[in-house]
Amino acid sequence: MLYHLAQYLQEIYSGFNVFNYLTLRAILGVLTALLISFVVGPVMIKKLSKYNIGQTVRDDGPESHFSKAGTPTMGGALILVAIFVSTLLWSDLSNRYVWVAVITTAIFGIIGWVDDYKKLVKQDPRGLIARYKYFWQSVAGFGAAVYLYTSAISPAETELIVPVFKDVAIPLGLVSYVLLTYFVIVGSSNSVNLTDGLDGLAILPTVMVAGALAVFAYLTGHAVFSSYLAIPYIYGVGELVVFCGAIVGAGLGFLWFNTYPAQVFMGDVGALALGAALGIVAVMVRQELVLFIMGGVFVMETVSVILQVGSYKLTGRRIFRMAPLHHHFELKGWPEPRVIVRFWIITVILVLVGLATLKVR
Repeated sequence: MLYHLAQYLQEIYSGFNVFNYLTLRAILGVLTALLISFVVGPVMIKKLSKYNIGQTVRDDGPESHFSKAGTPTMGGALILVAIFVSTLLWSDLSNRYVWVAVITTAIFGIIGWVDDYKKLVKQDPRGLIARYKYFWQSVAGFGAAVYLYTSAISPAETELIVPVFKDVAIPLGLVSYVLLTYFVIVGSSNSVNLTDGLDGLAILPTVMVAGALAVFAYLTGHAVFSSYLAIPYIYGVGELVVFCGAIVGAGLGFLWFNTYPAQVFMGDVGALALGAALGIVAVMVRQELVLFIMGGVFVMETVSVILQVGSYKLTGRRIFRMAPLHHHFELKGWPEPRVIVRFWIITVILVLVGLATLKVR
């Protein structure tokens, strides 16, 4: 909204032209989301504590987690408010990519909110029944995929870009594109949710991946840079830099309260939404495979759960002491901060590898 106001005011005073610069609006998006988090965070934590909306802890989990019972959760709502307000203030609201990102993130946030509400307020340990949760995730994922495919205006928008190989771009038909997009969005959403088990473990990798995706969005939406780097040029996708910046700002603001020992947890309302946000942005900038690399921590957490469940059902034995993977290392005797920081370090490395694919072609 402020972007459009600046567009009007530049006719009166040319100095408002500065808001045409995408990089400036991205920085303002980061700072706005960060400020909202700092201002609203303490108020939200007090409200959640007042209404006893606190974390429940698994009886079979690490003993160190028992002390976390009752810690306010559903703090992901704070992240979403900061993201949406910042994005709507500083982005071009006539851009379809912005609205796809916002709406998809919001829908997954609503799904997570319903799940949290049932568990924490209604005291239903099942939360939102799995098949209903998966159904609505599927509706949102397929809906976004079909819209993006049918509204594409250039071949690059529906090609699978293979990193490292400069001239490898695989055209995708409707079915293959929709299926790939669906699995990226829904898979990313659930992967971040599985990772959100320790204080700050999920939010900082989310921030780092979102920051890297902002770089991809900026370069993909810039005709000169995309040509130089031999990546597809997609008109208008650069506006997602503001959305990614808002994720970075909101995530860092939330980490202020979520760092060990956490004052608040994000809950499904935050984890499902943030994962979907990363997935939908990766799809729109055509970097699904790079997301798989940069989000390697999310991937290995998910794979650990799949392997654990599969092994137990097939052989009656567990591969890990406990899944997801971060619990395995806790039960091996690693202090929680050590697990968190080492997973952060792994993410830094993987994000750098992902960014390196821009030049290694």
